Amino acid sequence: MRVAMNILVLCTANSARSILLEAVLNRLGNGRWRAWSAGSEPAGHVHPQALALLLREGFETAGLRSKSWNEFARPEAPRMDVVITVCGNAASEVCPVWPGGPLKAHWGVDDPASAPAHDQQAAFEDAYRSLRARAMKLAEHRPESLDKTALNTLLTRIGSGT
Repeated sequence: MRVAMNILVLCTANSARSILLEAVLNRLGNGRWRAWSAGSEPAGHVHPQALALLLREGFETAGLRSKSWNEFARPEAPRMDVVITVCGNAASEVCPVWPGGPLKAHWGVDDPASAPAHDQQAAFEDAYRSLRARAMKLAEHRPESLDKTALNTLLTRIGSGT
């Protein structure tokens, strides 16, 4: 495994949860990993609540966009080491074949975009806290210190909340 690990975060619409985790992983990665996000049925825009939350938390949002997972199945795309799904739909969908056979993990979080409008800000904050906590558990480990089996175990443990 390379020292810099590539992580793809998937969700159906790629407008909320996957965008949040992409931003958090890139901030915490510190050059140890690079994260991207994509969706099986991309919304074509990032949810305004996701952008507002990230801005409040001091993230740069200019490069964030909703995009298809097909962009990452192309030969010229970065080779992924890990694919993390963050919604139930994406976890059960048939994914494209990823070059290099990346590890797969599911870190499911309720969709904050589906919350009633008056509850959306709180739902986005809850999703962000949950995803950030999981990303921080990953950040406790150096990718080069984990073989594929240990990394798979860690990703599964993080996803199950143990």
